[in-house]
Amino acid sequence: MKVAVATVDGETVSQHFGQSTGFLVFEVEDKKIVSRKLQTPSDTPHNEGVCHGHGASLVAMLGGCEVLICGGMGGGAAAAMKSAGIAAVLLPGILPAEEAVRSFLAGKGEKSEAGFCQCGHNH
Repeated sequence: MKVAVATVDGETVSQHFGQSTGFLVFEVEDKKIVSRKLQTPSDTPHNEGVCHGHGASLVAMLGGCEVLICGGMGGGAAAAMKSAGIAAVLLPGILPAEEAVRSFLAGKGEKSEAGFCQCGHNH
């Protein structure tokens, strides 16, 4: 199974999907992490985050992933993940990416199809 973690710094879970600059993609076998790879969108022309107008390329970049972990995301991003067959799992709080994946594997995290974030903007 492949699990993606939205990230800004390549190490921790991004607090908001839309501010992420890439994804750490973990390959998981028998509930153990066997590999980790940082993926960044090559067509993002600025540093505003990955979801600003690049939805199709993001879904393609996450191809093969069954789960996307982030601290929060808006409704549009949650709907795009759902339509691509990728479960959005929300783990608010600044966590190292590997810890977040282990938490997900242990059954923690809230699945979202409608979006959730703590930044206060409308979804």
